[in-house]
Amino acid sequence: MNTKNNAIFKMDDINLHYGSFQAIKNINMCIERNKVTAFIGPSGCGKSTFLRIMNRMNDLIDDCKINGKVCFEGKDAYAPDYDVIELRTKVGMVFQKPNPFPMSIYDNVAYGPRCQGVKNKTVLDPLVENALRQAALWEEVKDRLKSSAMALSGGQQQRLCIARTIAMEPEVILMDEPTSSLDPIATQKIEDLIVELKRDFTIVIVTHNMQQAARVSDMTAFFLLGELVEFGDTRLMFSNPNNKKTEEYVTGRFG
Repeated sequence: MNTKNNAIFKMDDINLHYGSFQAIKNINMCIERNKVTAFIGPSGCGKSTFLRIMNRMNDLIDDCKINGKVCFEGKDAYAPDYDVIELRTKVGMVFQKPNPFPMSIYDNVAYGPRCQGVKNKTVLDPLVENALRQAALWEEVKDRLKSSAMALSGGQQQRLCIARTIAMEPEVILMDEPTSSLDPIATQKIEDLIVELKRDFTIVIVTHNMQQAARVSDMTAFFLLGELVEFGDTRLMFSNPNNKKTEEYVTGRFG
């Protein structure tokens, strides 16, 4: 593992094909612990595909082939004997649209631990409360934990999905455009939450919003046509990018 930059993920020479189409082209990247890394780039550039490589969500897609090496915590995450369920527990995911289960707020957060055999209410109660607190939702829902999660606002539903992920005690949280369906106020709450969460988790966020990347991330990766054009410190990338294509994208001249 790359201890020099405290990498939790180290990805070398990653290529990904959907059938004959190459979606990811020879990408090398390290993701550092307890930092927010943003993936930016125009639609269809490969950023969400690359995100899903980290928890092997692409395994679920027919005709998808990946080459290269993905090391998570120093181990080959694509080795034949690697436990994919364990990987997806340690590398949680929050999707573009809030997807709460049609059950109570409490049961949404308790769902994962229950699936892992945690049934004791004296264990579940503090676990649910802690996850909701970390997701900055506890104060808003503590008096209606038995109410349906479907009655929450869109922003609350997305924070509930983050709480559901936190309840599994992951190391990494992947977020695929988590605020794209939310209004500005709900978006700001999620952004504030992301900054708070990096104390306890490593976060990787795909965003089409460059201002969001600038606000919340420590590191930024700019993707274009399946290639990694530039990757580095967010402030430097937005103020003094190394690549002309990056400069044109972050200044809004294309994309």
